[in-house]
Amino acid sequence: KLVEYCCAEFLKKKGIDIRGNPRSLRRLRTQCERAKRVLSSANQTTIEVDALDANEDFNCTITRAKFEELCMSMFKECIPPVEKVLKDSGIAKNQIHEVVLVGGSTRIPKVQELLRDYFNGKELNK
Repeated sequence: KLVEYCCAEFLKKKGIDIRGNPRSLRRLRTQCERAKRVLSSANQTTIEVDALDANEDFNCTITRAKFEELCMSMFKECIPPVEKVLKDSGIAKNQIHEVVLVGGSTRIPKVQELLRDYFNGKELNK
């Protein structure tokens, strides 16, 4: 979602569509992944790619709020698998003593917030 957003921004600012350029997309994706990691601990970051396409540089500031807005539909998809695991196990969520987060997306503050809310404010083990 972040790469799509940046492609649209580049098209809007420079009039260049990079969606058909695998090299430009790869370079942009690398910077978007870095930005995603930074946004787990900061409120904003800058995505910068020198000479992204046609010798035009790309520079975009992204806030955590904008990132969350772009990805909210994906974040909400995290809860149904949790519900299914609990249903399949026959355990009620109030019987869960500890929630252990594993994997890259669990570092995203909004994902943590959604899980904390789902488990009624239970502290998550990171």
